[in-house]
Amino acid sequence: MSPRRINQISTALFVAGFGSALGIYVRARPAAFNPLLGDPLMSKSHLHELRVMGGKANVAYAEFQAWLGSLWVGENLAATLAILTVVTVLVFRFVAAHPELFASEPVEIAYPKISPPPVKAPSGPADK
Repeated sequence: MSPRRINQISTALFVAGFGSALGIYVRARPAAFNPLLGDPLMSKSHLHELRVMGGKANVAYAEFQAWLGSLWVGENLAATLAILTVVTVLVFRFVAAHPELFASEPVEIAYPKISPPPVKAPSGPADK
């Protein structure tokens, strides 16, 4: 694949990814908060129950799961999409620039041929 084509595809991926992230960011609404239930991870009794049932690992897993779930909502979704866009473009560029690493059969790369400089023929003994 030519470098120009790689740049075109990379630009298209960037535009699509960041355009989508910008659209999501503009349309994002704040997370709905239920004042009656609140956030269960902020409740000491809920954390105590989690700790009793599964120990500190259960509490850590619940917090991790809540954090991971928050990445896919509202403005955080826009940031997540922007980061995934950058990672996708970098991976694409690496794979496209190095096809020989991922080919099932060896790929011969056509490097430009550089001819060596001309060699001067030795002249006869110099008269002094």
